[in-house]
Amino acid sequence: MSDFVHLHNHSDYSLLDAAQTVETMCNRVSDLGMDSIAITEHGNLFSMIPFYKAALKAGIKPILGCEMYVAVNKHTDRQLVTLETGKRRNYYHLVLLATNQQGYKNLLALTSIGYLNGFYYRPRIDKELLEEFNEGLIATSACLAGEVTSYAASGDYEAAKQAALSYQKIFNKRFYIELQNHNLAEEKASHEILKKISKELNIPLVATNDCHYCLEEHSNAHDVLFCLGTGKDRDDINRLKYEPNQFYIKSTDEMYEIFKDIPEALENTLAISEQCDVEIPLGNYHLPAYPLPSEETNPDKYLEKLCNEGLKKRYSKISKKIEDRLKYELSVIKKMGYAGYFLITQDFVNYAVINNIPVGPGRGSAAGSIVAYCTGITNIDPLKYNLLFERFLNPERVTMPDIDIDFCIEGREQVIQYIKEKYGYDSVAQIITFGTMKAKSVVRDVGRVLGISYSEVDKIAKLIPNEPKITLEKALKQNSELKEISSKSKVYEELIEYSKVLEGCHRHASTHAAGVVIAPGPLRNYVSLFQNPSNQEITTQADMNALEELGLLKMDFLGLRNLTVIKKTIDLIQERHNKAVDINTIDCNDANVYKTIFQPGVTVGIFQFESDGMRENLLNLKPTCFEDLIVMNALYRPGPMSNIPEYIARKHGSSQTTYIHSSLENILKETYGIIVYQEQVMQICSDIGGFSLGEADIVRRAMGKKKKNLMASYKLKFVDGAEKNNINKKQAVEIFELLEKFAEYGFVKSHSAAYAMIAFHTAWLKTYYPIEFLTANISSDINDTDRIVKLILECKRMNININTPNINMSNTDFSIIDDNTIQYGLSAIKNIGKKASDNIITFRKENNLFKSIFDVAKIKPPINKKVLESLILCGACDDLMEHRSEMFSSIDIIINFINKYNKTENIHQSSLFSSSDLEIATPNLMQADKWSKDECLKHEKDLLGFYLSDNPLLKYSDDLGELLNKNFLKLPLLPVAGIISDVIYRFDKNGNKWALVSLETLTESIQLYVFNETFLKYDEVIKKDQLIYVIGKDFNQSENERVSRIIINKIFIIDQNIKQLLTQNLNIAVPYNNQNKDIIKDIEKLSKKYLGDYSLIIHLKSLKGNSQKVLINRIKFSISNESLTELKNIFGLYNVWLSS
Repeated sequence: MSDFVHLHNHSDYSLLDAAQTVETMCNRVSDLGMDSIAITEHGNLFSMIPFYKAALKAGIKPILGCEMYVAVNKHTDRQLVTLETGKRRNYYHLVLLATNQQGYKNLLALTSIGYLNGFYYRPRIDKELLEEFNEGLIATSACLAGEVTSYAASGDYEAAKQAALSYQKIFNKRFYIELQNHNLAEEKASHEILKKISKELNIPLVATNDCHYCLEEHSNAHDVLFCLGTGKDRDDINRLKYEPNQFYIKSTDEMYEIFKDIPEALENTLAISEQCDVEIPLGNYHLPAYPLPSEETNPDKYLEKLCNEGLKKRYSKISKKIEDRLKYELSVIKKMGYAGYFLITQDFVNYAVINNIPVGPGRGSAAGSIVAYCTGITNIDPLKYNLLFERFLNPERVTMPDIDIDFCIEGREQVIQYIKEKYGYDSVAQIITFGTMKAKSVVRDVGRVLGISYSEVDKIAKLIPNEPKITLEKALKQNSELKEISSKSKVYEELIEYSKVLEGCHRHASTHAAGVVIAPGPLRNYVSLFQNPSNQEITTQADMNALEELGLLKMDFLGLRNLTVIKKTIDLIQERHNKAVDINTIDCNDANVYKTIFQPGVTVGIFQFESDGMRENLLNLKPTCFEDLIVMNALYRPGPMSNIPEYIARKHGSSQTTYIHSSLENILKETYGIIVYQEQVMQICSDIGGFSLGEADIVRRAMGKKKKNLMASYKLKFVDGAEKNNINKKQAVEIFELLEKFAEYGFVKSHSAAYAMIAFHTAWLKTYYPIEFLTANISSDINDTDRIVKLILECKRMNININTPNINMSNTDFSIIDDNTIQYGLSAIKNIGKKASDNIITFRKENNLFKSIFDVAKIKPPINKKVLESLILCGACDDLMEHRSEMFSSIDIIINFINKYNKTENIHQSSLFSSSDLEIATPNLMQADKWSKDECLKHEKDLLGFYLSDNPLLKYSDDLGELLNKNFLKLPLLPVAGIISDVIYRFDKNGNKWALVSLETLTESIQLYVFNETFLKYDEVIKKDQLIYVIGKDFNQSENERVSRIIINKIFIIDQNIKQLLTQNLNIAVPYNNQNKDIIKDIEKLSKKYLGDYSLIIHLKSLKGNSQKVLINRIKFSISNESLTELKNIFGLYNVWLSS
């Protein structure tokens, strides 16, 4: 047994105040031979479950506590209090440690109240609350910020004594005076008074070290973290500091050396530890009770009733197979006690449906349940698609059901509000999540604190590869340039050193995007609550994983944009065609949809099928049925993706479908003998190996997690079962090993089928109602410029025009003018937003069209200067009588008019004078020259994020048309011209820098790969908004894919000389026969009219189609537009071209 226990410790969950994780903290204590440790975060229990589990894993006893903030007066007071010492403060620190389950519950209550009712700079409680919630809690007087210690440090014995008495009165013998010694003068000054009070009032002393980091050498890194939390630079001489390097986890010997004169204070740490014995009840489920209708008393029977009613609606003919499946599922649900779960879920899903809030057809494995299907939770028939219930709810592996629901983004909050009203606001909350300091962000954060300029630290951060789960350690190995950073200066060395220590620490708390928890009573009986000071959202203090450990009902309410798109499209169809579309009744095997959308790979806007790689696979696959979409959804992900070519080859008969044994055919026939789904793994284990489906799911999980010890026993059982099914041992082993290979990558068919259905719904709408679909799509992504650009390019491909913003024509969202025209939405303009747009549209409807900018100035409520500038600059006011530069130059005149006009309007409402007596004159605008087209386009690009009305490339369209001709370059070289929209810098495995460039051509977006050798030549040219012409090679993975990725060899800036710079020859193709021998002479005569410097190549074409190329150096031509136009008129449009 250890002779000392650390009772005052902080992890990185004391956000930006501690540089150690709960794992490193517990491991450090274990390494020191200590057998207990307490956690005392600042005002919260964020780390409670992770700490508890980490301590048990390390073989040490976890002591649960919190360093609370105790208000000077009432915890509801929102003001600083001036003390007799002259200091102003509104709270003191106090450490609380739970001794038993009641103490644990009181910690939950106090930390919840602190955030929900007492937050003022910090989450505060007060002594009155401590009197109510002190049972089962030990209190210690905390650090220099504690009430007793702060008075003692200032030499005020009486105030310190009174403070100690107040806590002693509340906690009796459970109050301890805390002694700390970090070599701080104030601490040492306090000790004499603290010891005296201890002796006089018989309050025991306890020795602690305020631990904020594991090792002494982490002190500087922690100092940087603290600066980050307080918003200070390290060099700020007036900032707060933890000094001098003593706030680490010290050994027992170090603590005994520090407090050798007070051994009882050390011994009391053991006494406190022995009193603390809290076991968090993990693994027990706490499900809320569903409020049954008055005539119902049994949740299982009520669920069965709902299922039978739903069964009749779902199936026109109810077979025995359907009845048996439903009975089986209901029996499992009853046995596991989950009827209430299903009743709760179907209730809020059906609430959404009734209230016209679109709900997804299913998500995850829940689509495998016929109970979910019959109650309306899902919209996928599990029998039709052979989906397994056991993958969702396994009777042989008791776990909480996990039904995640997709809702339309715009209706999700309404559903959550419904749940809060039904189950109680104190029983429902959203779930906390924590942002961590990842490789790039930690470098930027640390660099800022160290005073490194933004440009410098940004360059260093960009040396870290953009890879999932990248770490600094991994990045330093990959990139030699990053590795060398440390040697360039002392501050760079510190940057890397401190970043490595702080990487992975929690930085901030926020709300999980989807998670909602529902408790059977007040949540704070099970978990502490947090209220975000910035947005007042109430969440749990435990994250998603911790809630699962606590056995609380958590659900994901996901907002899915595509459901919003579907709803908006259907609304537009109703509005324009007076036709009601029930998307759930369409035929998912409509051949026209596959022919129009999926087979040619024109899947922009189609859920799950938009990426270039997926489009390439669709072109090869040429899907013909819904099952093809399910398979592609499952295969298109890391791992199984390698099976796509073989699947395609087998579907088209170019590769043979084979089976190890004929018994596999029935299971794998739909995927041409390839194991694609987890359900197939389970079926093979069951049908061939003799496992029940519940056991088969356990085997699948073991395979996926590569649990070798379990796999050996499962293999023996599988082979034995296969032999009983007349499969020889060799084949059985081969089948099992095949399962092991694919189990890790197998995908949930239920999820794939549900999402394939959403994909098909979007494709169906795009096929039959393209302009409605694209308008809804753009409007749903109205704040995402990159997305809008992509969708507008798709509109152009489909010959749908987009009108520029127009204050007299535009609505808030994008709107439809006719079958081929979409009107740009005002809220998509930068700085405008929905509220201002709605006000403009409302005013226009009530007061007719705007004729002058001063009509716009009369909008109620008045628009601000930023909105007015944006409307003018983007061209939305071009229909008005004033021109753009005139309006913008007079912006202050217009704003002054707005202010006077509104002031006058207010007077009208309370004046006896007539309105005509108080009218103000319309001022004159400043005279200004009209802007050039290029300047107008620049402002349009700034405000819209892209060029819409015109494009700078169009100025060079004639020249680029010649340079982009397929004959200009020799294959395999390809030409592309466009405007750089984005540049991402990357590094190869040798640490060499290269660039991934996004290029916007006149018709599409293309990715350019500028690898290191080329990058070094053209680094200065590769800038955002640069117009470039590039020469490169196709980098696509398939002959069928459109050219969307190019490896670049050369880059040229586009200007008026680009054609002359790159052209070497003029080419003319002519038919040649005996009757046309003088054609060369005719061409020579033309050359004198258009004399230039470019050599002529004649392509003589015979009647048989053969061609002979002849270079004629003596004939030189101009390549002016006039020359080329006349030559094309004479010889034909496609018979004249330039070449390099």
